[in-house]
Amino acid sequence: MSLTLIIGGVRSGKSAYAVRTVTEHADRRVTFIATAPRIDGDVDLDTRIERHRAERPDDWGLIEEPVELARVLATVPDDIVIIDCLTLWVSNLIWRGDDASAIATATTNVVTALTARVPPSLVITNEVGLGVHPESELGRHFSEILGRVNQAVMAAADHRLMLVAGRAVMLTDPPEGLR
Repeated sequence: MSLTLIIGGVRSGKSAYAVRTVTEHADRRVTFIATAPRIDGDVDLDTRIERHRAERPDDWGLIEEPVELARVLATVPDDIVIIDCLTLWVSNLIWRGDDASAIATATTNVVTALTARVPPSLVITNEVGLGVHPESELGRHFSEILGRVNQAVMAAADHRLMLVAGRAVMLTDPPEGLR
């Protein structure tokens, strides 16, 4: 099992890094799991989705699944998987009406599915804890839940990278004496 979490800010280069890494090192089929739902009239989102599609090789598989990540992971047992991204997945669960407990259970199921896989999995997410404290209750709720989801996946990951301006920084815990 090889689980890599790629975390960073908006437009930090997370998706491009994942695609580049897998393209350069893939020795098997790749399936891209996209969590962004199409929204009627959202031209910006449509443009971003099309840009991301153009960046990926044509022979990669694509699964567009906004909420059922654990279920779809079971359908690609032999493929390298890229999930893009947990941020939108959490947003989709909140908009669906899932409470914090239901999202925690869904996260546990996704982590279990990811850690059961033999081929590599790359999971992309946003770090929202470095920005301005959200003004709205919904924004604070989202940030808190996403932070918990990110921590759960981070704890299970074999490799943890933070993307800053297109550059990857390895995330590690400090030496034992500093904890």
